[in-house]
Amino acid sequence: MRFETQLDTVVIAILIAGLLPLICAAISKWGDKTYDNHNPRAWLAHQKGFRARANAAQQNSLEAFPFFAIGIILASLGGADGYVMETLSWVYVAVRIAYIACYLLDKAALRSLFWVVGHGIVVYLFMQAL
Repeated sequence: MRFETQLDTVVIAILIAGLLPLICAAISKWGDKTYDNHNPRAWLAHQKGFRARANAAQQNSLEAFPFFAIGIILASLGGADGYVMETLSWVYVAVRIAYIACYLLDKAALRSLFWVVGHGIVVYLFMQAL
């Protein structure tokens, strides 16, 4: 497998990670007939339960994404092994999906563990850039 093929799959992983906030947003709003598209932030501020947690997962996913994407870019520019970047990018996506699932299911301790693992992956990517 050539690095270009690995880069293709890394780009797909980055795309999926970038779409996760949109999925969280859809979960927070889907199926509630009181949803107000004219003022969605005010509506979301009054939500409870899984809708509020989905919104929080969206916000966290938006915060985490740039750190991940920049980590991949810097690791690539730093000459990191393509197989390592590919593996870590997909593990990161899996960890973020697990993080979101834990958020929705209100599993706070497990969610925090997945958050730490995801950030550990990104820190490792930054270290690969050095």
